[in-house]
Amino acid sequence: MGKIKLKGKDLRKINYSSNRAIALAVDIMAKHYKHSSKEEQLELLKNVKDDYQQYLEDDVLGMLAEEFDDRSEILDRSQVQLLRDNGNFSVFGRKHISSNAFQQMEMAMRLPISRKGALMPDAHQGYGLPIGGVLATENAVIPYGVGLDIGCRMSLTIYDADESYLKRHAYQFKMALKERTNFGTGGELGIAQDHEILERDEFSKTALLRQLHGKAVKQLGTSGSGNHFVEFGMVELFDGNDLGLEPGNYLGLLAHSGSRGLGASVARHYTDIARKECLLPRQAQHFAWLNLDSEAGQEYWLSMNLAGDYAKACHDQIHYNVAKYLGLKSVAKVENHHNFAWKEKHGDQELVVHRKGATPAGEGVLGIIPGSMTAAGYVVKGKGDPTSIDSASHGAGRKMSRKKARESITGSEMKKILNREQVTLIGGGLDEAPIAYKDLEQVMGSQENLVEVIGKFEPRIVRMDKN
Repeated sequence: MGKIKLKGKDLRKINYSSNRAIALAVDIMAKHYKHSSKEEQLELLKNVKDDYQQYLEDDVLGMLAEEFDDRSEILDRSQVQLLRDNGNFSVFGRKHISSNAFQQMEMAMRLPISRKGALMPDAHQGYGLPIGGVLATENAVIPYGVGLDIGCRMSLTIYDADESYLKRHAYQFKMALKERTNFGTGGELGIAQDHEILERDEFSKTALLRQLHGKAVKQLGTSGSGNHFVEFGMVELFDGNDLGLEPGNYLGLLAHSGSRGLGASVARHYTDIARKECLLPRQAQHFAWLNLDSEAGQEYWLSMNLAGDYAKACHDQIHYNVAKYLGLKSVAKVENHHNFAWKEKHGDQELVVHRKGATPAGEGVLGIIPGSMTAAGYVVKGKGDPTSIDSASHGAGRKMSRKKARESITGSEMKKILNREQVTLIGGGLDEAPIAYKDLEQVMGSQENLVEVIGKFEPRIVRMDKN
């Protein structure tokens, strides 16, 4: 295939009118999609323009998507004024956090609805709240403060088996992950499944949820792309683990994924409504909120909670399907959301606490903080630190963009790392290479006042999307 070079006239035919958008599009296609045909490039660029919200968090296309996110031309009412020049918030592990994530949190604290804020040590730049940002608001919810992957969560099932059992049956464990999990946008498992979530009344409460029910049926028990995974590994439990198990080593199945197309569609729909009703300056548009007394706010709250329950149902099915394939029986389970909003009492006030990539860490609350595909993660118990708004990190946090990670390591180097760490990877991409992540040990050292470590998870067989 010869070298393809899009021209301005090609872009204008698909209704690109801004010179900046045209220049960006041409540059992105030349650098990142040079092996795609001209027709494929133009189709993708048309999709970015027509459905820009879907691409706002994309490492490559996000900047272009933002070009279609300016509603200033249609706003004929006064914009909502930010309340103050700045707002105070707690920061944990400041040396690990990039300045752009810090600046995003500063912007969030300027909102009239903001009451408390905290930044976790794994924080990095996101859309709306930074990943690792915690924001408590009064009687309002920010759809993008929750994020596109509503109810993204961790779940760990522990089995009474040792590492020798895993090694003896490694082939069967790999086949279970290949045949009983599915990853990626639009992915379906392809086996008949049943779960009470599919019978929930909420699916009949709004036109959007009625429309999404079929998708929820098809995608039950599947995982997303990016950093989502299902993996087997070894769990070491310590004294006082609160799981009713003796200290020692156990087999574990750990999953990370969210609410699939259901949650993404809910997020985009209500973000669009919020931006129309809450006219913020351009630099703050991702923080558009819905008042919980409004009809749209109540609809979002209902839909968000359903999406969170659906994410849990997906995890339930993942663990059930894999365990059934292998004949494993659970002895304990730990799970938690980390992209969600909760109504919580802090001091004498009920607040809406958004945790965008942050783990609930109220006193005695159990959770999981994973590492990378080769680095150990931790089972933790919250200490209920009020300065963190009862929160902790949700992982190590990225230190490289996906693009930079792909450019910084080769496939052969990746294989050497996996071999050295004795990890088998099924799927996965260079953008998820261990070098893309911060050192979880340093992150954990910055939140010793937030959580107590009660167990450790070492990955052995990891399944991810083929990105």
